[in-house]
Amino acid sequence: MRKARFRFSTEIVRRLGEELNPSLDKGVIELVKNAFDADATECRIELIKADRPGGSVVVSDDGDGMTVDEIVNGWLVLGKSSKSSGIPTNKGRVPAGSKGLGRLAALRMGKRALLTTRPRSEHSSEHTLLLDWETFDNVSTVDDIDFTVDSSISEEKIKPGTQIIVEELSTSFSRNSVKQLARELILLADPFNDNPTGFNPVLLAPDYKDLENLVRVRYFQDAEYHLRAELDAEGKASAFVKDWKGKDLFTATHDTIAIQRNKKPYGSLAATFDLWVFILDHQVFSTRKSTVKEVRAWLGAFGGVHFYYNGLRISPYGSQGNDWLGMNLRRVRSPEERPSTNTSIGRIDVTDVSNDLIQKTDRSGFIEDEAFSEIRSFAQDAMQWMATRRMAIAENRRIKARTSAPTESHEAKRNLEELIEEVPIESRTKIKNAFNTYDVYRNREVGHLKKEIQLYRTLSTAGITAVTFAHEASGNPLKVISNSINAISHRTKKQFGELYEKSVSNPIESIKRALKSLSVLGSAILKLVDHEKRRVSRVDLHQLLKESLATYQPFLKGRDVNLQLDIDSRSPFLQGSEAAIESIVSNLLNNCLAAFEYGGTQNRIIKITTQVSDAYWTMAIEDNGPGFEGISKADIWLPGRTTRKNGTGLGLTIVRDAVKDQGGKAVAYDSVNLGGALITVELPILGE
Repeated sequence: MRKARFRFSTEIVRRLGEELNPSLDKGVIELVKNAFDADATECRIELIKADRPGGSVVVSDDGDGMTVDEIVNGWLVLGKSSKSSGIPTNKGRVPAGSKGLGRLAALRMGKRALLTTRPRSEHSSEHTLLLDWETFDNVSTVDDIDFTVDSSISEEKIKPGTQIIVEELSTSFSRNSVKQLARELILLADPFNDNPTGFNPVLLAPDYKDLENLVRVRYFQDAEYHLRAELDAEGKASAFVKDWKGKDLFTATHDTIAIQRNKKPYGSLAATFDLWVFILDHQVFSTRKSTVKEVRAWLGAFGGVHFYYNGLRISPYGSQGNDWLGMNLRRVRSPEERPSTNTSIGRIDVTDVSNDLIQKTDRSGFIEDEAFSEIRSFAQDAMQWMATRRMAIAENRRIKARTSAPTESHEAKRNLEELIEEVPIESRTKIKNAFNTYDVYRNREVGHLKKEIQLYRTLSTAGITAVTFAHEASGNPLKVISNSINAISHRTKKQFGELYEKSVSNPIESIKRALKSLSVLGSAILKLVDHEKRRVSRVDLHQLLKESLATYQPFLKGRDVNLQLDIDSRSPFLQGSEAAIESIVSNLLNNCLAAFEYGGTQNRIIKITTQVSDAYWTMAIEDNGPGFEGISKADIWLPGRTTRKNGTGLGLTIVRDAVKDQGGKAVAYDSVNLGGALITVELPILGE
């Protein structure tokens, strides 16, 4: 019997290197990520004559370095990496690599790669390893090659770190690949560039000096507004806002910023708060050097307000998903002129020589005591002041437009009438009659628009009230009711015994069902206003439909509605926003429920059917309600048209507009199967 084992051809190594990272910029980024994961604070990327084949790339860092054992049993073992565990580094960084294959792709960019590393754990040691890829061409399998790690010991303590030199590049760095490299470095770098423990890459590319500068500058210069607020040791605040050109826009004293707290001081900790707010609009960026896409990606990595304590950044404040200042919730409640974590980046710098702020034992932030709450209130009030000033300017702009519009319209009409008088007499009467007819219809249109605006204002007010109710009710009130009814149920069972089922059970269960419906209603409202759902992205129609129906299921059950589903087995998708599709489903469901209430329908049924063709997704919603009573099927889509008392008449208008925006169509029919109303929605899809 002869034992055997897997052996790998050297060709596999070459192919892995080429296929994992087919471009030079991606290969270099893999080496930079290794420096990031090694807790380096500085990383120099030098491109030497790299604008032509045969050049070199040098990546040097001041990270932890590697011991001989770490080189042999880690760095040289392909597919093995400690980073895959997701365990943060000593500096709290989430590892950027995962499989241990990226470095192979990077090292294969040239004919040779030289590793020089000085481990932090060995104060005077230096280890070197040369990888000559031509050696691989002369053997058949990988395990036929032996590498030698050379070590030397210095008499003096040397700085830790690693340097990798890739020589005789097989291809050259184009301007576009260097630009891509610069963009990737920006997303790894400490955004503020002054954090002693942050990661600061430096690009040295003599042939592309302007791209070197791109890595240093970041995107702060493209922010539309820069808020700077300061808090002195006596708790007094001041602030100013500049525009993107550096021009002063607003200034504020403590009394203005702290007006919501009756001008009370904030505490005794000195702090500064900087916030850069971006308007991510292509028209705005038409005059900037960067693009909306680049800045959006940067904010996706670093957006939010970071916390620096005595010069050191404290996690998790400002990390992805950590909105510790409640910026996004405030934007949902009052979206106009307010920043979010997706449109702004900021930092709070606190100097605390007395250790008034106390870090948690696990180092995951501060204990949220009074001192911490005062810092948070200071930042929130500064943002509120900026939003108020911006809203005041926007409102003045709207008032000016509304005030000037009638005058401008009258002036334009008078000019036109004067021109008509210059027309030959035989044509003048016809033109006057045509213009007068136009004027009548225009005034009628203005009247309809005014009514529609008022209706939308009313609906907006109702929506704001509903969101406020949903947010407040989802907290303490519903919990109090739930805990109280459970306590009542428990005590009455114990007190009445068998009489509980006969006397008390039904009303208690009714309260529980109603409470569940309220909870569902509140969560549904908050989900609808989630700003993330308004982003344009790939939307899986059937998945989103099922999620929406799952949200409404307890509410439907509480209304004794039998929901029947016939969902196509395929998975269609389109490019749009989840909020738009949810508004279609929600309004159609609400329309069915309203019809049931209006018609006093018993044995209520809602049936939803979907079908997928090559280019379209069709959804049909029908019910056994009273159908279209007191209104024609053509008029149901008009804003404000409703047969219900206290109805807004906007639900189906929103459905129509959302469907039309997506390039589809909505049609109303009488339901043949159930006897009520049937509405079909047809949307173009990208695939299934």
